[in-house]
Amino acid sequence: MPRRPRFSANVNAMPGAVYSPFADQAAAAGRRVHPLHVGDTWMEPFEGGRMEDLRVEEHPGMHRYCNTQGIAPLVDALVEKVRARNGFACERESLLVSAGATGGLACALGAILEPGDEVLILAPFWPLIRGIVQLFGGVPVEVPFYDRVSDVEGALEAVAERMSPRSVALYVSTPSNPTGRVLPESWLAALAELARREDLWLLSDEVYEELVYRGEHCSMARFAPERTLSAFSFSKAYGMAGNRVGYVVGPEALLEQARKVATHTFYAAPTAGQLAALAALSGGASWIERARALYREAGDASAKLLGIDPPEGSTFFFLDASRKLDERGMAGFLADCFEDGVLVAPGASCGEAYADWVRVCYTAAPPEQISDAMSLLARRLG
Repeated sequence: MPRRPRFSANVNAMPGAVYSPFADQAAAAGRRVHPLHVGDTWMEPFEGGRMEDLRVEEHPGMHRYCNTQGIAPLVDALVEKVRARNGFACERESLLVSAGATGGLACALGAILEPGDEVLILAPFWPLIRGIVQLFGGVPVEVPFYDRVSDVEGALEAVAERMSPRSVALYVSTPSNPTGRVLPESWLAALAELARREDLWLLSDEVYEELVYRGEHCSMARFAPERTLSAFSFSKAYGMAGNRVGYVVGPEALLEQARKVATHTFYAAPTAGQLAALAALSGGASWIERARALYREAGDASAKLLGIDPPEGSTFFFLDASRKLDERGMAGFLADCFEDGVLVAPGASCGEAYADWVRVCYTAAPPEQISDAMSLLARRLG
């Protein structure tokens, strides 16, 4: 007899809503709230890179399927960008345009994971990476890191402590979502050497590479290109999250397998989104500069209201709310914030060790609205 239909154990283990349990309630009630729970921008893309700027007369076939690797002009432009901006070797065969960096990282993990393989994830982490690992039968192993490691020796010790014979990969995010930390070059070099010594894949999440306010971004693939999968995105750099275009770069053999996963899931990144991405590479530099300046100003002003250090990069703060939790726990705190008109994301989405923390984004609304929201949140946090 065939087994009764049931849900996938891998999917069943994945978290569901990761950003805010109150977002749908706010929408249903028609309430105006400050949306600090999702990493997005209030800014529209630059003129010339918006959907309204693309016309069939200039881009025949823009609504059709394209090559599964990506449209040729964008692939060529990205190869040159990676060489010039990120400082490591890149060929056409080692690059895949994906449905956001999310799709690219999923394709890479689908290519390397066998059931039971462990992926070391520096925590607190981008909320979706844990579920992606689980989706492909892997085991996410959280490495408490960004909020407690202060030197390169501590960084290596933190990773080594959670390593096991089942470890196959290490996930690193810099600039960090959600802490905003920018990892120094020396740390990345040391972690790359550890990965080489232990024969681990490296997953380098660099979607916030353009949003560095203090310090300097460094690509991990400079130190171990033979085992590093680097993920980038147009979502954060150019305010194009809805277009769903990112790209991953890595060893040709890995990209060959990752492209199979892409073809059998999203097939190819949206053609029109890729055309907008291509326009961004040639005409979006001033938009990035303006966005970076406005984001830094909003981050610094918010940090002052909250009484914390200003951000080094990305678009988030990760805040310890433990002193303000009552018998209702985090659910009660999120409810209180919602009553204040502020949506924040629960820290548990970024790691099991962070159930008493919250993640907030300071770029998802115009600066004056962010200022009001941070004032309310600062009052709530005391």
